[in-house]
Amino acid sequence: MITERHILGLSGGKDSAALAIYMSQKHPELNIEYFFTDTGHELPEVYQFLDKLESSLNIIITRLKPEIGEYVEKRNEAHGEDSSKQTTSFKYWHKQNNYFLPSINARWCTVNMKIKPFEKWIADTIKHGGIVTSYVAIRSDENREGYKPTNEKIKVRFPFSEDGIDKQGVINLLEKSGVGLPDYYKWRSRSGCTFCFYQQKIEWARLKENHPDKFDEAKSYEKLAIDHDSPFTWSEGESLIDLEKPERIKKIKEDYEIRKQRWKDSKNRRDSLSWAKEDRHYAAEDEIDEIYGDQIGHACIICHK
Repeated sequence: MITERHILGLSGGKDSAALAIYMSQKHPELNIEYFFTDTGHELPEVYQFLDKLESSLNIIITRLKPEIGEYVEKRNEAHGEDSSKQTTSFKYWHKQNNYFLPSINARWCTVNMKIKPFEKWIADTIKHGGIVTSYVAIRSDENREGYKPTNEKIKVRFPFSEDGIDKQGVINLLEKSGVGLPDYYKWRSRSGCTFCFYQQKIEWARLKENHPDKFDEAKSYEKLAIDHDSPFTWSEGESLIDLEKPERIKKIKEDYEIRKQRWKDSKNRRDSLSWAKEDRHYAAEDEIDEIYGDQIGHACIICHK
């Protein structure tokens, strides 16, 4: 008998969470397995949101970790150390890549810390002739690609695209279910690692304000990269050491306010986000991708949605 698995990847973001809600309502007959590829460097709010999702939907979310993470966890346990504070996976892959930071054109973090753990998780099923159907949260109003399978035994479905579910539909699903939006949307536009290179400068400034320890960690990796002649910094055109200067933070915030006002004055953008009202807990002004223009349309869906 051929094994058939139905899987749904959660990023800690709104779209994948809404898809989990949608599939549980529309296809309760499917035994869907939920997974989260955990780099060990996600925002604290992401972990909190995943816990809330498990409780609200009465599901179990399998936490996948990079292979180096499994090694470190066993070593930590052998020495009586706290494995929940794992940060070595990024350090390991950072070193393997000559201390160069990941970038849009060299996303070694996505490959080694997200995709490889996922492919390892389903490898036995594929090896024994099984079929895996993966449900991905690309909305009907988006123009982006998801994870591209390397094996014909892996089928990918896009329920939101197929059924005409857009951003408004995602928000409705989250609100009606009682799950709501992750707390980090108050200051940041997407899930993923705390020092994701897709962040806008305003998000780096806000990371410093909301999680200064995470900002300092990112700064330490960047210093290593610069010391090893990396051509990349976390934020395009400047280091975090320069970005965090008070006068620079002030300028970044001023520039953001100007962009936000221009965005608000644009009827087209305003209409496309008619769900965002001033009395909402999460105002439209925090939809950074809408203000700056979505720059991750080509990014791997396993990381950002």
